[in-house]
Amino acid sequence: MQVIVLLFILLFEAVLPFSGAIAATLKDSLSTSLNVYTDNADITVVNPNVSVFKTLSTHFMIGVKGAIDAVSAASIRTGGKPFVTDAVTGASKKAGGFDDIRYSPTLMGIYDDGDNDALTFGGYYSTENDYVGKALFFNYVRQLNRQNTAIGVGASQSFDRWDPMIDRALPTDERKERRIDLSVSQLITPTLTFQLIYTALFSEGFLASPYHFLEQESFAVFERLPDARSGNAFALKMVKLLNELTSMNLAYRYYTDDWGIRSHTTNVELYRDLTERFTLGTRYRYYIQNNAEFVKPPGATTPQDPFIAVDYRYTAFNANTVGLGFIYRPGPVRALAKLIDLDKMKFKASADYYWTSKNDAIKAWYDQDRLRATFITVSLDYEF
Repeated sequence: MQVIVLLFILLFEAVLPFSGAIAATLKDSLSTSLNVYTDNADITVVNPNVSVFKTLSTHFMIGVKGAIDAVSAASIRTGGKPFVTDAVTGASKKAGGFDDIRYSPTLMGIYDDGDNDALTFGGYYSTENDYVGKALFFNYVRQLNRQNTAIGVGASQSFDRWDPMIDRALPTDERKERRIDLSVSQLITPTLTFQLIYTALFSEGFLASPYHFLEQESFAVFERLPDARSGNAFALKMVKLLNELTSMNLAYRYYTDDWGIRSHTTNVELYRDLTERFTLGTRYRYYIQNNAEFVKPPGATTPQDPFIAVDYRYTAFNANTVGLGFIYRPGPVRALAKLIDLDKMKFKASADYYWTSKNDAIKAWYDQDRLRATFITVSLDYEF
């Protein structure tokens, strides 16, 4: 589960589309994609997914999304560190081809009045070897000022449950997360748009990993984290058309929570239409954060400490992501016109490389000075 969380942090933070808050004309569509994540900690995630949207009337459509995450990781096989068969956690109680497989169907409805109001709502259910997730969500967008301004509000609530792959009794097997998003988008000029986003997050339940443990010369103890966490994030995004063929997306995000973590994220994307059918894009993302207030230096932790952090994401580190991608629109082909309209098809592909700064927590758990990862995605979109 921790692997999948990291994968979607990379997706969400690096390539969250700016235009997602703006209502669009409802169209029947089919999308399919394949994402592959690999890193130097012996983790591989293969993520195929497909989505279908069907209009039921002029103003209403339904959508179904299906995704699978197939994970291979030595840490799942051993129930502990990826490079040892650990005596603290014991061996895995479940086995299969992949070390973990997550199934995640999503059902949603979309209402668009064709003028100023759009509402998206739905829910998802996901299951994997050690985790079951359920969530409800909605997002409402109101366009004002002759559609030059858009105000959005969204919320989601998850109801998750742990089922560890090791024989361990948790303080609670529940984990719940709530998120609220408020956004304002403004068209400043015909070539410049800004968006402000505020996000409130709250988590409660068992928030640690059931597998992470700290091993010292005289003791070994499982990771312990507070049973609640609340955070706030503030983001500013800008889309600028530099000329007729080139656009630039800029984004900055500041995050703070009651665990004492403060983080800054900057993201730059540049897109260039090389031909009428082919667009090339590149991006760079930089992330930096400080320690959670309960994190101690290596060797300073004692079994009596109320909280013990093992996951590197609670320690001070920085990370970089660079990516390259393209969009290709085939255009109509007369010989195939009776079978398929290629003018309604779009191919997308991208590759990203992610690396962290050197980190003692990464070294202790993964036996690597830093994490290095690649993420490759290919997708096909078709509008009927």
